[in-house]
Amino acid sequence: MMFRISNNTRDMSGKTRVIYNSNFDLYAAPVTNWRDTFYCTMAPNPPEPHELLPPCRDILLEYSKQAMKLGVCVFELMSEALGLDRNHLVDIGCADGLAILGHYYPSCPQPELTIGIQDHTDNDFITFLLQDPIGGLKVFYQDQWTDVPPIPRALVLITNDKFVSSQHKVVANKVGPRVSVASFFTTGPIETSKVYEPITELLLEDNPAKYRGTIVKKYLDYYIAKGLHTSPLLHFKI
Repeated sequence: MMFRISNNTRDMSGKTRVIYNSNFDLYAAPVTNWRDTFYCTMAPNPPEPHELLPPCRDILLEYSKQAMKLGVCVFELMSEALGLDRNHLVDIGCADGLAILGHYYPSCPQPELTIGIQDHTDNDFITFLLQDPIGGLKVFYQDQWTDVPPIPRALVLITNDKFVSSQHKVVANKVGPRVSVASFFTTGPIETSKVYEPITELLLEDNPAKYRGTIVKKYLDYYIAKGLHTSPLLHFKI
């Protein structure tokens, strides 16, 4: 079965709700990735059903609804873990936007010569990752790269700063293809002047703010311009 794919672009501005690409940072990154991706902005303004490819149309709409419910629950638990009101992270907009990314990593005849996706940290509030049985995900933990083996019916949670954002990568593999689905909680596609900054309730004299406030668009514009290979947080560090 074949489908005509439109919206093949590296424009990650959010103007197009469904896009397809291989390397969004092709002209900024030091290496290219052995991976194809479709990116769907599912909240707050989801695509029309006809914008989605038929094989994943129904399941993607339902999956995003369930991912949003889970995300709200996790944000509530994280708020409580930080000693904040249960609804704090939801109230400041962390669950306002959701993007679903489908990653396809073809089998590679010479995996030692390339990388599935280079090491990086994600640019959203939190990420849920659903892996298939092939594996290949690694996180940098205790000064070494550690495998994150797939567990059936399990999701991997990737978070940011107070819950430290995990540096991670995917290695290429002769076995495959490898498929994964990432749920990004991000307000990047939302046009807003809201400034995100260190949470006031968590700041103390001996624990001052480490980063300056910024709007999400400026943060994402810098992230996209520099590519995956360096953390954008360094640019906003005080």
